[in-house]
Amino acid sequence: MNRWKRRRVFVTGCNGFVGGWLVKNLIEHDAKVVGLIRDIVPNSSLSLLGCLDKMNIVYGDVEDYELIERALNEYDIDCIFHLAAQSQVGAANRSPLSTFKTNILGTLNILEAARSLTSIKAIVVASSDKAYGSHKRLPYREDYALKGAHPYDASKACADIISQAYHNMYKLPVAIARCGNIFGPTDLNLNRIVPDTIRALCMDRRPLIRSDGKYIRDYLYISDAVSAYLCLANGILGKTNGVVGEAFNFGSGKPLSVIELVNLIIKISGKLHKPKILNTATGEIRKQYISGRKAKNILGWMPQVRIESALEDTYRWYEDFFMERV
Repeated sequence: MNRWKRRRVFVTGCNGFVGGWLVKNLIEHDAKVVGLIRDIVPNSSLSLLGCLDKMNIVYGDVEDYELIERALNEYDIDCIFHLAAQSQVGAANRSPLSTFKTNILGTLNILEAARSLTSIKAIVVASSDKAYGSHKRLPYREDYALKGAHPYDASKACADIISQAYHNMYKLPVAIARCGNIFGPTDLNLNRIVPDTIRALCMDRRPLIRSDGKYIRDYLYISDAVSAYLCLANGILGKTNGVVGEAFNFGSGKPLSVIELVNLIIKISGKLHKPKILNTATGEIRKQYISGRKAKNILGWMPQVRIESALEDTYRWYEDFFMERV
């Protein structure tokens, strides 16, 4: 059953890496997509995936309540994917005020504008596994406290709690996605470990690991992340028990240390380089990964792409991308 045919969908953060792939999938399912774009980025995922001329675009900032309200009204939106955020941890640490405004006020604007409309049938809010902060027991489950201790983590925890409050108080049809570290083709935030490692190898350099290499994380391929968002929205629209007002973890179920991840990429590249471990990272959580049992039991969602296949596809895309620009 295609729930998306002719459905009027609003996507914030559509110019980002995950947003671009989500829009592409929605367009392929014949949805009528309206995207919110703040900045024009020539090599955005939307541009690289050829989506810009297949959707309606509202130019503006998620912090602008009147703009959000107008867009939802004029395009008669009935489903919202709220992905807009300051997602770069380094930038968040340098500029906490703008991070809190975007990630918290932006979420509040979306929810408040949606509250005033009867047309809204589903809202998916992108949180993060980082919202949990640090817990001794692993993997993190959805009933764990949100203890984000750094600007990005804390801002996502706040947006997460606000979303739950809007459901509890106003019965807004919202659910929250807490994903692991998402990677894949078209992610041009080259500060992230996967594209940074691949770029170094494509340029015949040793990959750099800023930590000691033993930090453990959950890495989720982009196609699995998109299927998670759509699955969650389908759960809301289909009135599946235990979905509305709830948060769901989405991860690979196979956490890796940084050194394991980098070595997998090196193996795929066929290069002989060994990573250079800088061991300069500070203030980061050493072990952070999530349980996907709730998503499996209630939504029937499980990741479909093996990490090795996902990394190989990702490597080949970047290899072609960088070669074209040499």
